[in-house]
Amino acid sequence: MLEIIPGILEKTWEEAEKKIEMLSPFAKVMHIDLLDGKFAPNTTFLDPKPFKKYSKDIFFELHMMVEEPVQYLKPFADAGFRRFLGHVEKMSDQAEFVAQGQLLGEVGLAIDGKTTIDDIKVPYDDLDCLLVMTINAGFSGQQFMPKHLEKVKALRSKIQNQFFPIEVDGGVNDLTIVQAKNAGANRFVATSFLFGQENPQKQFQALSHRIAV
Repeated sequence: MLEIIPGILEKTWEEAEKKIEMLSPFAKVMHIDLLDGKFAPNTTFLDPKPFKKYSKDIFFELHMMVEEPVQYLKPFADAGFRRFLGHVEKMSDQAEFVAQGQLLGEVGLAIDGKTTIDDIKVPYDDLDCLLVMTINAGFSGQQFMPKHLEKVKALRSKIQNQFFPIEVDGGVNDLTIVQAKNAGANRFVATSFLFGQENPQKQFQALSHRIAV
C-alpha cells in the first residue's frame, strides 16, 4: 500500500497543534519530528504530553533525530504514539531499541543521508518499517537528494516481503514522490510541500494523484 504521511517539525506546541488541526480533516496518520540539538543543529518541541488529546483519533509516528532515542520511547508511547522510528547514527544498541519499541507499538530504524544500509545491524524481519532520509536530517524545506534513492533500491532488493514499508523523508514533492515510488518506497513523508501553500489538503491530494497513476 502506498501512503503519504504529513510531517510536522516545529519548535513550539502552538505551531505543532496548529498543523495537527489543519491536517486532521483529511490525514489520520501524522509524522512528528523530534530533534534534540545533538543529532543535528536544530531543536523541536520535545514534550509528549500535549499530543495525548489527539492520539485517540490520529495515528502518530515519532521520528527521533536524537541522541539515544530509546529514552523517548515510553514517554511518547504513554502519550499515545504508536510507531517509533529511531536513527541508528546516535543509537548505541540497535537491538535494545528495537526490543523496547516492540513492547510499545511498531518500531523501525532510520538512516540519515550519509549513512549506508550496512549500518543497519538488526535483521529486517525484526522491524516493522525502515526510513531513508532523502536530505540531511535537521531542517524542513531542503532540496531532495536523488542519490539516496539507491539505498531504497538496495533495501527493496534485499527484503523478501515486497510490501515491507520503506519510508522516505525529505524534499518530497509532486515530482520527487514519483522518483521515490519508482525506487521502491511505499511511504512518503511530506512537510514543506504541504504547508508551503495555502491549502495543505489540495497539496496532499496532488501527491496522492501522482502515486496513483
